[in-house]
Amino acid sequence: MAKFGQNHLKMDLQLKDKLFIVGGAGDGFGKAVTLALAGEGAHILAVSRTQQKLEVIKQEFPEQIDFVTGDITSDEIQDVILAKTGISSVSGVVVNAGGPPAGGFQEMSMEQWDEAWRTVVRWKISFINKLMPVLLSNRYGRVVCIESVSVKQPVDNLILSNALRPAVVGFVKTAAREVASEGITINVLAPGYHRTAAMERLFVKRSEQEHISVSEAKSQFEAEIPVGDMGRPEELANLALWLLSPLSRYVTGQTITHDGGIVRGIFG
Repeated sequence: MAKFGQNHLKMDLQLKDKLFIVGGAGDGFGKAVTLALAGEGAHILAVSRTQQKLEVIKQEFPEQIDFVTGDITSDEIQDVILAKTGISSVSGVVVNAGGPPAGGFQEMSMEQWDEAWRTVVRWKISFINKLMPVLLSNRYGRVVCIESVSVKQPVDNLILSNALRPAVVGFVKTAAREVASEGITINVLAPGYHRTAAMERLFVKRSEQEHISVSEAKSQFEAEIPVGDMGRPEELANLALWLLSPLSRYVTGQTITHDGGIVRGIFG
């Protein structure tokens, strides 16, 4: 009898030669998903505000990765993206960008709340709305929004994320039902604590508040995770690949946490 792991067949996610748009592709989750898609033979239009980072990932898969440099939350860059893809061939999109600044309720001005509405909620509705006519025409599409565990359980010092990301979940749940019969799925990934720049900012924030070192702050966060350490963006990317594949046909309107067990709610 073959031992586990020997002579196994690799799962075919049926992503080869399909075209995907990935936001926030220069770092973190967006970069991890971009490289994972390319590894499956897909083609990717990667979007980031930092061209140098995009050039680096393109070097790994020069024939499969193209890019647009700019802020995906802006209407102008969204239009550039859609024009460049030859939108009729898009199979899916990873709706992802940097999050709002860390801080508590009394630290945030109304201007920051207005900006967070634009960068956390509005642009996602706008971008998906622009894509939807083509996906409906093709009767196929996969949309994955990368949000935060804060949609399930508030995170200290993230008042803007805690308050506004749940609006994206409400939008996704409603929109997903409206297009489910057309071969289109829309889902949310809600990552917990991962090895990303966003977490580094939380470490710094806690270290300042509690007058401890950044490494001590990191240890405090890790102590909250039942699995015992930070997640890796590459691990979340594997879950995103499945949601972006034809195999996920029967999963839509869902918010799936990837959190090492942090969320305490029964439906976490």
